[in-house]
Amino acid sequence: MTEPSIPTRRDPYVAGLRRVLPALLRDPLGTLVGLADASPGQVVRLNLGTIRPYLVVEPAHVQHVLRDNAANYTRAGDSMMWKSVKKLGGDGILAEGPQWEASRRRLQPHFTAKRIDAVVDGLSQAISDAVDELNVPARTGEPVDAASEISRIICQAVIGVFFGNKIPVTDGVRIVTEQDTVATALRFRLLTPFLPDAVPMPGDRALRRAVQNIDDILLPLVRAERAHDDGGDDIVASLGRGRDEHGHKLDEQRVRDDLVSIFVTATETTYTVLTWLFPLLEQLPDVAERLYAEIDRVVGPGDVINREQLGELRYTRMVLDELVRAYPSGWLVPRTAIADDVIGGTRVKAGGTIVLSPYVTQRLARFWDRPAVFDPERFAPDAPRRAHRYAYYPFGGGAHQCIGQYFFQVEAPLIVATLLSRFRYRLCTPGMPSPRLAASLRPRERVPLLLTPHRQPALA
Repeated sequence: MTEPSIPTRRDPYVAGLRRVLPALLRDPLGTLVGLADASPGQVVRLNLGTIRPYLVVEPAHVQHVLRDNAANYTRAGDSMMWKSVKKLGGDGILAEGPQWEASRRRLQPHFTAKRIDAVVDGLSQAISDAVDELNVPARTGEPVDAASEISRIICQAVIGVFFGNKIPVTDGVRIVTEQDTVATALRFRLLTPFLPDAVPMPGDRALRRAVQNIDDILLPLVRAERAHDDGGDDIVASLGRGRDEHGHKLDEQRVRDDLVSIFVTATETTYTVLTWLFPLLEQLPDVAERLYAEIDRVVGPGDVINREQLGELRYTRMVLDELVRAYPSGWLVPRTAIADDVIGGTRVKAGGTIVLSPYVTQRLARFWDRPAVFDPERFAPDAPRRAHRYAYYPFGGGAHQCIGQYFFQVEAPLIVATLLSRFRYRLCTPGMPSPRLAASLRPRERVPLLLTPHRQPALA
């Protein structure tokens, strides 16, 4: 019996070195979107000299890589930045294979909708307490840094909900700061994926120092928890008494890796995405006015937002859905092909580097009307359904879809509504910041704000 041949419809569209490399250096995001728009239905081969990755952005092709034939596309091994990522996350949910599966099983119960819904009240109270600390700079007119304050608010909430307040908030903020250092340091590896790990690169030393600083905070906590189980149900206690697949107590490195994974999952997307919101709203007064009106209607002065109020923040959710379309934190998703395959008629050879990009796919003009325009109405309840499930995947897809997606959908509107129910702001530096390409997408310039009190609770 003759073996069926692999169907091949076309060769990939190849973006030439002389044209694409200078453009990528000048405007990487715009160049990738332009290449994808100019080659509908095709896989684009990027000629970067010694490496020629396949740019895969067509929603059906993305689905093939992330879901339909996901077993053939790994994020382990030498694929782009994963070796460097492993230095931060170890063998947790940022890894691959059996270690990833075991870590995912341990962490998933802490991120179910039932579990998150059960902690909404505590989460909201922690956010409210953290936002209250902005009363002083709002009264004195002292500028605050948007990213730093969002980081602090998130840490205060996450440490209370997931870590049982076993880490000081100041240490949590330090961890987020070190995550930022790691994400920035990885951009050099991201831009030169063909270089072996042994070749020193700018950022390597900063990455090692950041990982060590994170370990200095978390490892003493891990050791104390493993030595003295306090019977708590927070994630630190749960991992401290956890068992591996052989029934043995988890070693401290596995607990550490899982704690890093949980911290990244619970903070990174919210931290990076919400920083974009403030300059965007100042550029879009109509969106800002409608958002403020909804929050003022739903949330009373000084309220700690409850579950019923959270459910009424429909336009707020639309704004956040559009925000992660326009500025997805995980803007680049690299994979390596294990075996030969065909993606949309294009033959991909074993060992080939695959580059997916939610940022690019979510700005394709053939799937999104006016993709460069920020329009929350795309996500209105009565809006037409998207043409393809994977035209929008800001939290990834398939088995590796971010386990923190539902947590973001609860935490982010709580933060936005609590902040904007109590304060208005103006930018110290008007205009949109430019994107800074790192392991996650973030503003290049700082976003300093001048806050003013909006409404104060009535005196009893």
